[in-house]
Amino acid sequence: MPEQSSSTMRSLDRSLDVLDALQRAQGPLRLSDVAQSTGLTLPTASRILASLQARGYVASEGRRFRIGPSVLAAAHSFLVNDRLVGGARPIMQELAAETDLTCSLYERVGFDRVLVARVDGRWPLRYELPIGRRLPLHLGAGKAIAVDLTADELAGLAAHLERFPDASGVAFDVDPLQRDLDALRRTGYHISVSERAVGVIALSVPVRTRAGELLGALSIAGPVEQKSREELQGRAGEVLRAASAIAEAWSRGL
Repeated sequence: MPEQSSSTMRSLDRSLDVLDALQRAQGPLRLSDVAQSTGLTLPTASRILASLQARGYVASEGRRFRIGPSVLAAAHSFLVNDRLVGGARPIMQELAAETDLTCSLYERVGFDRVLVARVDGRWPLRYELPIGRRLPLHLGAGKAIAVDLTADELAGLAAHLERFPDASGVAFDVDPLQRDLDALRRTGYHISVSERAVGVIALSVPVRTRAGELLGALSIAGPVEQKSREELQGRAGEVLRAASAIAEAWSRGL
């Protein structure tokens, strides 16, 4: 029985690796691409893709594969049932209205962060950032999540970025990152200017429970020509209070 259980877990891990590879891809992947990115053999990758396709988690376009519609249904279920997102929405709407800036909420997934909620402000950003987008921890609002990473976890982040390079092209450098994390621990917030996306200024803070549990990161962002670093710094108190309110709303749902 232990061997069977181990084999089942290994099969599950491989299936999740395949879904992860398709999710990260900018377009449909060939079977060979899936096998290469996951380290699986072609027959194993093909068998997993066929199983996932039968359940709607993978769809095919000719000889290429992409995420299927069942993943969208799973995403909808997350947005409807995630306590953090549900409690955050009205608070984010108020913060966006008060600051005129786009308000975003991120949760950690491994060595990435995922955008789980967003409310546009008066000054729209130049780029479209869809809900569910994976983003790095070493840039922008990711630092409000990376703030708790240990030295070993930072080394793991570096290895992760070698395997999955960030689309921004900004290389990982642990020394300036550590300085930013130290400053964030002192002030409670991080201000970034054209850090992950050119022309965008943002202020981000950790979302923590009273017990110190890190739930995610909250940020406000806008075009750099509309807001200065000093103006954003003046909004830090509002964002910190909003993050605390989100954490309290999450705690009340327990």
